[in-house]
Amino acid sequence: MTIRCLAVDDEPLALDIIESYVSKLPFLKLVRTCSSATEAMQVLQEEQVDLMFLDIEMPELTGIQFLNILKHQPLIIFTTAYPDYALEGFNQDAVDYLLKPIPFDRFLKAVTKAQERLQRIAKPHEQPAIPAAPQAAENEFMFVKADYKTVRVDFRDILWIEGLKDYIIIQTKDHKIITLLSMNKAMEKLPESRFLRVHRSFIVALQKIDSIEKSRIRIGNKEIPIGEVYKDQFLKWVEENNIQ
Repeated sequence: MTIRCLAVDDEPLALDIIESYVSKLPFLKLVRTCSSATEAMQVLQEEQVDLMFLDIEMPELTGIQFLNILKHQPLIIFTTAYPDYALEGFNQDAVDYLLKPIPFDRFLKAVTKAQERLQRIAKPHEQPAIPAAPQAAENEFMFVKADYKTVRVDFRDILWIEGLKDYIIIQTKDHKIITLLSMNKAMEKLPESRFLRVHRSFIVALQKIDSIEKSRIRIGNKEIPIGEVYKDQFLKWVEENNIQ
């Protein structure tokens, strides 16, 4: 499969690097390079493009604004010098997010992901999925002490957990539960597949996340910050669950 690519960036050096990398890989063909989103829009109307390398921070239209205008999008690999845009990029269903200066091995990993996704699109029924081996069921609840009694908390009801010194606040769909427990102990009680610590003061229920914007998570009306220490782990989860 030959992947027809378009590179969009207002920096000539960035375009030169992408063109050089594409030339090293026989399964890629660079259709055109563009210095603006408006120029790229014209190319997309004239050419078949399977994959677009798209800078986010550009004059006139940003990469994100450009995507929101397009009705039919090729696969996207974002390229940018600003790591703060990573979460926003993932939220656009991008194949990958490359941080400048882009090393070749990281570029190769990204385009390999694109190749795999295009192959799945082209041959969706080639191989039936193999059922996963049955695993031991996780507990669906935990008990905590609150208001002089032991209270059952169902994991499916938890939205987030907030740390306050020696206490934590467990926010559920219906109410708050305050209990004497550390954040580390709380994480030990929670199933790793469903909860993630994203800040020294916050644990989130991953399935309850409504949106991600830069360094913040929104669950309902609550905005939860993503701490620098926890950002890489959270980005890894986003990539594994939404990008592959």
